[in-house]
Amino acid sequence: MRPCKLGVLFCLVSCSSIFWAKQPKTAAKPAPGNPAPRITIAVDATEAPRKIFHSWLQIEAAPGPLTLFYPKWIPGEHGPDGPVGDVAGLKIFSGGKEISWRRDPVEMFAIHCQVPAGASSVEVHMDYLSPASSLGFSAGASATAKLAVISWNQVLMYPAGFKAAEITYSPSLMLPEGWKYATALTTASENGNKISFAPVSLETLVDSPVLSGEYLRKIPLSEGEAPVSLDVAADTAGSLEITPEHLAHLKGLVTETNLLFGAHHYDHYDFLFTLSDNTAHFGLEHHQSSDNRTSERSLVRNEERILSAGLLPHEYVHSWNGKYRRPAGLAVSNYDQPMVGDLLWVYEGLTTYLGSVLTARSGLLTPELSREGLAEDAAIMDRARPGRTWRDLQDTATGAQTLFGSRRNGAWVSWRRSTDFYGESELIWLEADVIIRQQTHGQKSLDDFCRLFHGAPSTPPEVKPYTFDDIVAAMDQVAPYDWRTFFTERLQSHGPGAPLGGIQASGWKLVYDSSRPAILRTAEEARDHADFMFSLGFTVNNTDHTMPDVIHGSPAYQAGIGPGMVLVAVNGRAYKRDILRDALRQAQDSSQPIELLVRNGDYYSTYKVDYHGGERYPHLERDPSKPDVLSDILAPHTK
Repeated sequence: MRPCKLGVLFCLVSCSSIFWAKQPKTAAKPAPGNPAPRITIAVDATEAPRKIFHSWLQIEAAPGPLTLFYPKWIPGEHGPDGPVGDVAGLKIFSGGKEISWRRDPVEMFAIHCQVPAGASSVEVHMDYLSPASSLGFSAGASATAKLAVISWNQVLMYPAGFKAAEITYSPSLMLPEGWKYATALTTASENGNKISFAPVSLETLVDSPVLSGEYLRKIPLSEGEAPVSLDVAADTAGSLEITPEHLAHLKGLVTETNLLFGAHHYDHYDFLFTLSDNTAHFGLEHHQSSDNRTSERSLVRNEERILSAGLLPHEYVHSWNGKYRRPAGLAVSNYDQPMVGDLLWVYEGLTTYLGSVLTARSGLLTPELSREGLAEDAAIMDRARPGRTWRDLQDTATGAQTLFGSRRNGAWVSWRRSTDFYGESELIWLEADVIIRQQTHGQKSLDDFCRLFHGAPSTPPEVKPYTFDDIVAAMDQVAPYDWRTFFTERLQSHGPGAPLGGIQASGWKLVYDSSRPAILRTAEEARDHADFMFSLGFTVNNTDHTMPDVIHGSPAYQAGIGPGMVLVAVNGRAYKRDILRDALRQAQDSSQPIELLVRNGDYYSTYKVDYHGGERYPHLERDPSKPDVLSDILAPHTK
């Protein structure tokens, strides 16, 4: 998942108070030797524009107690965030008669019921209420008047006691008239607006969302064996346009990624690309596709194209690193089993590093913009994460399921820390790449690790779990070194400061000056905010002048300013971002503090910020005393 990459759930049943009193508090298990059930699921998405999906399931079941689960732990979302609270209208039938059910009092995602004597199946009717809010991952806003993303885990249930790979589903889907669709599933038949898909396991079904919409375009990125396609849906037809240059870069992404890994682990691959200002924005990985959502004009506006450039590379890398090779703690057999995220610094951190590298190698970003992006990631860890003094990187991975939820409010992220196993681990994997190159005198790199660990032979989708020991062993095989100590020290280290060894050893230095980087200027305009993070310690929304967060220990924090306050005036003059920038420059030659009038709820106060360092923005500056390894890393392999 990419946290722009950014998902969530439900269920329970019994029949009578007498039956319920006898129910165990754990999920009922099938009798030994019972075959896994076959399930038919029909989803009616014709009312997607008003954000309601109707689902009907026929589930094979023997007479007696039955426990059904609504998927809880969603692969790629790293937490128990299945949107169970958005399920409504749940009814269960058998033999044409409705049977009663009860939710488990402890496990909110399980329901219990009693299958009548003589019955061989139950029918489950349920609605999924897709939210309008754009917060969250796949359980955030997923439908507009013109498009919808159907995530199967949101519209189904499954019997307890079986592995997801064992249960077979025969899925079908009804779409609004005239809508097209794209998915990694195989279409068995089409009849008007009803599509029937070939039977698949529950594991494959949940791994295969459907993108649909009135305006949808399929663009081949590669052909032949294991073809790759860009499938784009948007709220307007004009947003589907793509320049020849951008298309060439996307085709280059496919080429460069396959060169990096030396093999693939899909039969075909679909980038499902949703362009809308009214859906949640994130990326979520799957074996043979990815669910990518960003702003409506991301293909036609250069600014948006730059800001979303790393989304598709990140999710594509996940087909190898995250789906095929997966930490053992995340390779669970069904969706009610808790996931252990202690190796997310590999799952997400290595993917963040490789995604950034491939964004540059494919030309989706220039080398200059790629360095600016790396500088900002490093600076955030270096200057905007004082929480590193108490919370190490390993704990952000282990506690990922709590951090994904807490980061949505945005306040005190600097002190609490966020899902930093993305950004901080990127720095660590850069350093590992440089060390391999140094140890082998330029003969090998992290690319060799990727080919060894994720590469040949090519396979259909499968999961090959790994442990920390497997990572160390593979790194040793590429370049003998004390990798166990290397990773352990960085996972358990504390601040202040960030692990900048990789940047420094690659021939560059992280510096701060008053020149705003191009990628930051682009983000300010496109996201409508002003960035004073590395000077005063906050950003300001341009619309309502709210400061969403204040960096713990920063000049603004020391003055008494906190998250959620509203910046009203600067030195007695109504706030505008240029006025505050002028004040920063003037304060460099003055001993007087900058006075900020701030509204906190219904109260106004003036805070004196004693800061005289001027505007400060991060950059990478070339260190001529060392070889330029970073440029070699970012250079395309096709040349």
